Amino acid sequence: MKTAALSIADLETVYDTLAQAIDQAGTDKAQLMLVKLALLQGQAEGTAQAFQTHVQAALQDL
Repeated sequence: MKTAALSIADLETVYDTLAQAIDQAGTDKAQLMLVKLALLQGQAEGTAQAFQTHVQAALQDL
């Protein structure tokens, strides 16, 4: 089941929320927070295959 894409304004809100969370976690805990967030998002997505697709997309052009 595909959900609707986020609007540009919503993407900006997501970006701001993520940036603030990274700052709040601090450099020593940011990586752990991101892993926990990724696991929560993977669970919300509902399939391992969808999560793997998103990981591959995130790795592009780093």
